Amino acid sequence: MPLYEHVYLARQDLAPAQVEALTEGFTKIITEGGGQLASQEYWGLRSIAYRIAKNRKAHYVLLNIEAPAAAVQELERQASLSEDVIRYMTIRVDKLETEPSAMMRKAEKRDREDGERSERGDRGDRPDRGPRGGFGGGDRGDRAPRSFDRQGGF
Repeated sequence: MPLYEHVYLARQDLAPAQVEALTEGFTKIITEGGGQLASQEYWGLRSIAYRIAKNRKAHYVLLNIEAPAAAVQELERQASLSEDVIRYMTIRVDKLETEPSAMMRKAEKRDREDGERSERGDRGDRPDRGPRGGFGGGDRGDRAPRSFDRQGGF
């Protein structure tokens, strides 16, 4: 059977439970069409690059599907009819990913780094830089400010 990756964006005003119900409905469509859902990932409520139907954010969901083409066509038809789905994209792939997607790895890495930062505490290894100067980059506190000369420059 062909393999597909299906990503859809749901409206920002939906609750995560409603997005889960929407995903279950799409899963039912695939199983009734003779396919199966290999995996699913909820990426969360994220900002989108540009406004879509007055939405600045969307719930992102990835579905890895093993199904015949007719089941995927029905899934896309139902996604296009749903008012809760603002965008979707389905691509055919040669092999489904068995490990977490790049979006999930990025979130795990960010969570891990946040924990490390909070444990690091004070940056005691930094030398004292001294007082910060003005615009010129150097310390001009001991000199008087320059004034205009007669030719109109500094």
